[in-house]
Amino acid sequence: MNGLRRAALLAFPQLWRRPPWGGGGALRCRAATRGFPAYPSSEEPHRRSGAVVAAAAAAQHEEQEEQFVFLEYVPEEEPRLPKAGNSQREPEGSPEPEQPESGDASRPPLSRRTKPSREAHRPRGHPDPSVPLSGVSCSGCGAELHCRDPAVPGYLPSEKYQSLLREEEEGGEGKDGQGATHRQQGLEGAVCQRCWMLVHHQQALQVQMPREEYRRVVSAALRSPPRHGRPPLVLCMVDVLDLPDSILPDLPELVGSQAHLFVLGNKVDLLPGDSPRYLSRLRERLLEICAGAGLVDLGKPSPTTTQKQQRVVDVHLISAKTGYGVEELISKLQRSWKFNGDVYLVGGTNTGKSTLFNALLHSDYCKSRASDVINRATISPWPGTTLNLLKFPIINPTPYRIFRREARLKADAEKLEEDLSEDEQKQLAILKKQGYLIGRIGRTFQIPKKLKKNCEIEFDAEALSFGMEEEPSVPPVTATEKVELTYNEVKDARWFYDTPGIVKDGCVLNLLKEKEVKLVLPTYAIVPRSFVLKPGMTLFLGALGRIDYLQGDQSCWFSVVASNLLPVHITTVEKADAVYQKHAGQTLLKVPMGGEERMKEFPPLVHQDVMLEGLGSTEAVADIKLSSAGWVAVTAHLNDKVHLKCYTPEGTALTVRKPPLLPYIVHIKGRRLQRSAAYETKRPPPLVANLKRDVNKKTRMGKI
Repeated sequence: MNGLRRAALLAFPQLWRRPPWGGGGALRCRAATRGFPAYPSSEEPHRRSGAVVAAAAAAQHEEQEEQFVFLEYVPEEEPRLPKAGNSQREPEGSPEPEQPESGDASRPPLSRRTKPSREAHRPRGHPDPSVPLSGVSCSGCGAELHCRDPAVPGYLPSEKYQSLLREEEEGGEGKDGQGATHRQQGLEGAVCQRCWMLVHHQQALQVQMPREEYRRVVSAALRSPPRHGRPPLVLCMVDVLDLPDSILPDLPELVGSQAHLFVLGNKVDLLPGDSPRYLSRLRERLLEICAGAGLVDLGKPSPTTTQKQQRVVDVHLISAKTGYGVEELISKLQRSWKFNGDVYLVGGTNTGKSTLFNALLHSDYCKSRASDVINRATISPWPGTTLNLLKFPIINPTPYRIFRREARLKADAEKLEEDLSEDEQKQLAILKKQGYLIGRIGRTFQIPKKLKKNCEIEFDAEALSFGMEEEPSVPPVTATEKVELTYNEVKDARWFYDTPGIVKDGCVLNLLKEKEVKLVLPTYAIVPRSFVLKPGMTLFLGALGRIDYLQGDQSCWFSVVASNLLPVHITTVEKADAVYQKHAGQTLLKVPMGGEERMKEFPPLVHQDVMLEGLGSTEAVADIKLSSAGWVAVTAHLNDKVHLKCYTPEGTALTVRKPPLLPYIVHIKGRRLQRSAAYETKRPPPLVANLKRDVNKKTRMGKI
């Protein structure tokens, strides 16, 4: 037996050298994935000299010292070997893989598997300036449909435009002789080319619509003569991630002096809860910001000031995407506003107005048949998607309907998650990955589905019978009849309007391109990233923001609240300028993207000095809000005076928010990573609001 072992060792000398700890390769991979420098194994000194190993380890340690990547939120594909006999076809125009300089040429090289780049979809069709305007609005953005100029909102290619008109003319030929009316009905429900590209290809076509036009459309709608003898109710949509810049500065002048206001704080599902009652604190903070904007007087109410200055009826926190707080909003609107007048949804760009419009369209706030007639609004992260007014009729909240609705809500609140249908459980599982707060939007009044006897299939035996030598004839497919609202349903209706988003000045999103906006705007629950920095260190938030910690007695904690796709980079103040010059527009800082050519047109970073005094290691002193890219909560020791130099692109707003929006966010972190300034990330559990909680589950959020 020993002779066989000696023969095996003589035949395979590579078995003599084994890592002393056993499994050194796995240990190196584990250390590299945690952000630590990988140490050389015992095999490498036989291949390289000690000086080369030391230089490589020092260079790798220096690179790892500046970069912190959270692999659970920024996944990277590992290099894989191609399978034998399964060759992959390279996309056209891609460079050939480099061959190894030495060794077996037949051995396949290690290469990173990447998906072939998908080319942008090019819209087809041609304009026809001779065709008159249709007078019909796009069901997705509200612009008037036409086929004259692709740069004007509401454009459809002339081929598609004419085909829709011909279909309706053929379907309505010989009915009543109203050709123009039938031609307009052919375009009802159609969407423009821009909405089609946004929905099906996630591409935003540029249209010629100045910023002032958005404001003019909203102002003209709000200042129109009041219908039904009552001024309108205005729902002011606010993005809580962008406070206080999300509230329009000239909102009182835009709305007018007669309208009543509901302030809606949207996107609360993206914020992690830093304390049990953080939602109550957010609501109070939003009310204070409204008072600063002149919308409400927080002083002692008096009979003379109540009617003029107490214009805000209520402040409500919702999530239009996950449905949190929407049912409560509907109940408040039906109890307070009832059926008094029209309702307008107003706010800046990317605040979620169209998402709330679609949610209310399929809820108890809309007439039952209207959701089958009116199409959903187009939603995209690109600012200014909605170009004109969209509307649906509001249901009249009679006492009987309110009674039925409250009975349904009470029954839904007694359900457990296991009591829901399989489709609802799947939808909840998806929403739990996207947000921290989830709500279920139901419907009390629905049109019953047609019985099977009314949906019988016409069976023609003569048409289906054919001989062996005859080809079977396929019966023509009849077009489905369009559902329309009757005159009696809309003659006295009150309407809910979705208005175009008003473009804000000083917003960094105005400088970004389509792909960059998708990376900067958070669409999933934000996982805070915490770092502890010493004086002389710098934090980069992509290439859109930079914070230099210049002076302070002790280390400070910096908690980043931004999109999980926006990278954070840590370096020293001495290297910060070189890092920005080298990596801005590249993969490391990620946004903006496009290399040197992109950075030539991108404005440079300008700085602002910020002085703070610490409140203790458990509470943040302020938020450094880097325009709409996110913010960094600064937590310093008690009475520690901190000097920061903060950078944002020229022309964008940098805001020091005191008190911070989430003052205890420093507690939402794991243990500190060794040899790193970063902490492990921690994601709080989600909460479904209008479901009965299972007391046996340990993972549940505290009382809100």
